[in-house]
Amino acid sequence: QVQLVESGGGLVQAGGSLRLSCAASARTFSNYAMGWFRQAPGKEREFVAVISGSGRSTYYADSVKGRFTISRDNAKNTVYLQMNTLKPEDTALYYCAAGTWGQTTYQYDYWGQGTQVSVSS
Repeated sequence: QVQLVESGGGLVQAGGSLRLSCAASARTFSNYAMGWFRQAPGKEREFVAVISGSGRSTYYADSVKGRFTISRDNAKNTVYLQMNTLKPEDTALYYCAAGTWGQTTYQYDYWGQGTQVSVSS
């Protein structure tokens, strides 16, 4: 069983930055690919970014490429999402997830409770 706890969300103006963190309880954290997803009100949960267990590989949704950076520290069992040049359309509840490499929710077995990111125009 893996428990995930996100933090770092908040309210920011357009153009600003936030750094999300996700702390994991897994003893074998490096065995899991870690993904970030987001869900805006009335919309489906969508893929944002994924990082491999080693941290050597990453992949981003087109909508955040060049603005967001995913990273991980396996010694601290933590994954991060640095979000720069935020836009109002980035407003959503952000979730981290542990599982296998991929862009669909079905590829992730464990989910956090989410952290709210709100971007004002």
